[in-house]
Amino acid sequence: MNYLNSLFDLKGKVAVVIGGTGELCGHMAAGLAKAGVEVVLAGRDASKAEDKLKAITDAGGKGYFAAIDLNEEGSLKSLLATVIEKSGKVDILINGAGVNSPTPFLEISDEEMHNIFNVNFGATAQACQIFGEYFIEEGISASIINLGSISGLNPLSRVFTYSASKAAVHNLSKNLAREWADQDIRVNTLVPGFFPAEQNRKVLDESRVLEILRNTPMSRFGNPDELIGAVLLLASAKAGSFITGTEMIVDGGFNAMSI
Repeated sequence: MNYLNSLFDLKGKVAVVIGGTGELCGHMAAGLAKAGVEVVLAGRDASKAEDKLKAITDAGGKGYFAAIDLNEEGSLKSLLATVIEKSGKVDILINGAGVNSPTPFLEISDEEMHNIFNVNFGATAQACQIFGEYFIEEGISASIINLGSISGLNPLSRVFTYSASKAAVHNLSKNLAREWADQDIRVNTLVPGFFPAEQNRKVLDESRVLEILRNTPMSRFGNPDELIGAVLLLASAKAGSFITGTEMIVDGGFNAMSI
């Protein structure tokens, strides 16, 4: 094994990717699988996992689908139990499930606000509790990667509740990184800029797209595969061994722009 391969060696690891049936997390899962990780695509719809699992197996990787419902109590505990039964352990947790809405602020209902916070922040916090407790009890040197958002750093118009919920994820990740550093559990936030994720399509009209491109130095949206390198770094116990509590931004320069 050459130096570069040993630095990013992930063979034999098991990753649970919550939201793995979605566009962005599906690509992250595929990247991990190609690096030798057994990946668990956790989501609601098994049919959405089919093409992603095929791509993984076609590339020689290992993975399977596990059903969860983030609005159902006990679903995440059942997920952990299922993975331990099938795979024997978990080393990497990615919290990537998310919902968005373009509802104007004064029109946001209590139900909508509760749902967005419950999925984006509440489920992430709960997964960190459940899997974090497992990591600590088993003495596992683990990596938790929570999916944040560029709007969690600097609020964006039209996505008020989403921005606030993601800002909470950023804060949670930093707190847990500090809390669990001495347990050798690293917690980081992966911060995508603008990518063709399903949840973004409902808020992107032509004028919004043009505005985004004007404020992105690379003048384009990201390709989901462009998140894989950051995920491999944060997941690796060697290459990423001293990285915790960070917000790793992958945004084509959007966050560096002003006027």
